[in-house]
Amino acid sequence: MRGWLSDLSLFLQMAGVGALAMYAPALFALSQEDFHASRAFFYSGTLFLFLIAMTGLAMANLRRRLDARNQLLSLLGAFALLPVMLAVPFNEVLDTTSFFNAYFEMVSSLTTTGATLFDEPERLSATLHFWRGIVGWMGGFLAWVMAAAILAPMNLGGFEVSSTDTAGQGARHFSQISKVANASERMARFAAMLLPVYTGLTLVLWIGLILAGDSPYVGLIHAMSTLSTSGISPVGGLAGADSGRLGELLIFFFLIFALSQKTFLPGRDRDWPASLWSDPEIRIGLMIVIVVPSLLFLRHWIGAYEINDQEDIPAAFSSLWGGFFTVFSYLTTAGFESADWISASSWSGLRTPGMILMGLAVFGGGVATTAGGVKLFRVYALFKHGVREIEKLSHPSSVGGQGATARLIRRKGAYIAWIFFMLFALSIALITLALALTGIDLEPAMIFSVSALSTTGPLAVVAGETPYSYTDLDILAKSILAAAMILGRLEALAIIALFNPQFWRN
Repeated sequence: MRGWLSDLSLFLQMAGVGALAMYAPALFALSQEDFHASRAFFYSGTLFLFLIAMTGLAMANLRRRLDARNQLLSLLGAFALLPVMLAVPFNEVLDTTSFFNAYFEMVSSLTTTGATLFDEPERLSATLHFWRGIVGWMGGFLAWVMAAAILAPMNLGGFEVSSTDTAGQGARHFSQISKVANASERMARFAAMLLPVYTGLTLVLWIGLILAGDSPYVGLIHAMSTLSTSGISPVGGLAGADSGRLGELLIFFFLIFALSQKTFLPGRDRDWPASLWSDPEIRIGLMIVIVVPSLLFLRHWIGAYEINDQEDIPAAFSSLWGGFFTVFSYLTTAGFESADWISASSWSGLRTPGMILMGLAVFGGGVATTAGGVKLFRVYALFKHGVREIEKLSHPSSVGGQGATARLIRRKGAYIAWIFFMLFALSIALITLALALTGIDLEPAMIFSVSALSTTGPLAVVAGETPYSYTDLDILAKSILAAAMILGRLEALAIIALFNPQFWRN
């Protein structure tokens, strides 16, 4: 039985996991005495498991190519086609929306974007919120596993910055692994290694949120949304939670796991806790989290000084904490907004520029984490290259130090990081233009584009002069954004690698 399961294609294995996950909301709905929702999820899971088993039996003797192209196609199919299956029980339970809207909701959840068409949480039942949280949680785990099992051996996903090999053609130090084990075996191996870590962190945060005052239902969804950086909430955000600042503090701590893979993959470093500080993603991430909120607080304090309210210490503290939490949340592309974020504006009378949050979402979190965006390691490579160029202006004959790895990052790493940054900027421009052609104004079109490509769905609510809603978009605009979410999750370099001549020549 185990051998037959391992022989299934990568796409069928992921579809099987999605079908099995449907039993969780079925049991949850049964405990809530929501029998219609329970039957919908139970029947859907059983039906899809049967179809997957029959498809696997029919393809048992089919020889499949185990090259990199098929691995990327399997990932692309997972993010584009699996939401069709995941949307079936969602649409069955919520019969007041179209199937395409249910599909959009599942694409948003699976890519950990967290954009929703239902601005009022009351429109969805507790079971559907639970299902969105589960799909987002699975999408975050898939991001962990695919980075380690597929993107790293192919030298993609940010690993190309510190590698001497060509992006998309495989790294030499992974060549033996990729030749001996196919993608399904590598996915299973890394899933078995990472699942206890991912689940354990989620359980610890869940218990912490319950102790902080959240109900088990709200605490579980917020815990899953934090580890997956999906920003999904059944109560409209952290402002509607009962845990307050203590819950935000717990979430703030667990968002650190989206800064760098070293936080949850210590590897073979014996001095792992001490080596975290030397990790460039951790250092540049903490620098951003300290500097940006401090500047925002200074701006709000000046505004409060002008209205003679600078001595309101509680309001000042709320403003400072709201800045720290919200900046960190958007840097990791989770998109949670602190309950004190709005109090900063009421204290100073100034509105926080949404452009800052857009820039933070574009920067993104760490490589091989659940965060989206350009990734901090690429930002670090561009930063080091810029520092070196400034040094050469003053001392043209100087030699850069810090070893071969640092020189590699400053040269080839910065070059490939700049290419990716330009591809990301070009993607924003093209998606913005496509949305503008559907009749959307320039400002909301750009905000929707950045939120989709950086997988930060809640950005649309806070980045503009007024909150923008996904509900107001037509079906063409939603289709464009769904494609942009998939592109943002897989990254442009992985999509371009599908057109590598090495693939189609073979």
